[in-house]
Amino acid sequence: EGFPFPRTLPKKYFEEISANIIKFGIHGLIIIGGFEAFTGCLELVEGRARFEELCIPLCIIPATVSNNVPGSDFSIGADTALNTITNTCDLIKQSAAGTKRRVFIIETMGGFCGYLATMAGMAAGADAAYIYEEPFSSRDLQANVDHLIEKMKTTVKRGLVLRNECCNENYTTDFIYNLYSEEGKGVFDCRKNVLGHMQQGGSPTPFDRNFGTKMGAKAVAWITGKIRECSRHGRIFANTADSACLLGMRKRSLVFQPISELRQQTDFEHRIPKEQWWLRLRPILKILAKYNIELDTSETAHLEHLTRKVLVPEATL
Repeated sequence: EGFPFPRTLPKKYFEEISANIIKFGIHGLIIIGGFEAFTGCLELVEGRARFEELCIPLCIIPATVSNNVPGSDFSIGADTALNTITNTCDLIKQSAAGTKRRVFIIETMGGFCGYLATMAGMAAGADAAYIYEEPFSSRDLQANVDHLIEKMKTTVKRGLVLRNECCNENYTTDFIYNLYSEEGKGVFDCRKNVLGHMQQGGSPTPFDRNFGTKMGAKAVAWITGKIRECSRHGRIFANTADSACLLGMRKRSLVFQPISELRQQTDFEHRIPKEQWWLRLRPILKILAKYNIELDTSETAHLEHLTRKVLVPEATL
């Protein structure tokens, strides 16, 4: 579900959609997709007031490599893309054989969502991962370059820098590549790589296959139940908030959430949830890249499994 290729949303086609629902005798809809599926489903719910045909149970199963759907910690496809990016980063790092010191600047997908860049950065041992959700300035870029130069002067031979495609309009992949190339002169040389649509293919990981199976089974069970619940004299009429749900993974459980409730949790302009669980893992990136920072394990770091105000040893992270 690549950003900037908008899908056709249902709003303009309510008449045709309603006609088709009648024509094919559709009793419920399971919509599998990413942010567009979410927006489209919201529009269908709004259309219920004017078109009675849209008053059927609706269920969204989040499926997009970007992992940017509100109401779910994971989307089908994100794990596979993450594996692909991590494997590619490993291969790219290994490609620089010999004694030459080299830094790779790699651009990942995800629209405005930094999930892929952050998690692949942690897995592949990135020296920096630039994302939209954590604004950065030229001074931050400079500090990262300086840190990498110091590291490269020791025994380190490879550097890896990840950049989410929409992290910053002006600090482009080329800009960052040029900066690192110039500043690293005499210490390391640079290569850049835009992963592009390579991240979308590939065979799904076991996690994604099993996740998809579970989601599909749960969605069908839910929607058949709703159809039964909403049937009156052979006609289906579903107009309540809980008859249009998104099936999402929250912590470790699969839950149905009325999509009307998810609207407030969404940044529609950037097509991301306002709060994202993986942002709390970002400090660990810095530690793995050997920055001297304190890891805040106190209540203010809102680690959700802590209930009492106790300082936790690092091991519980």
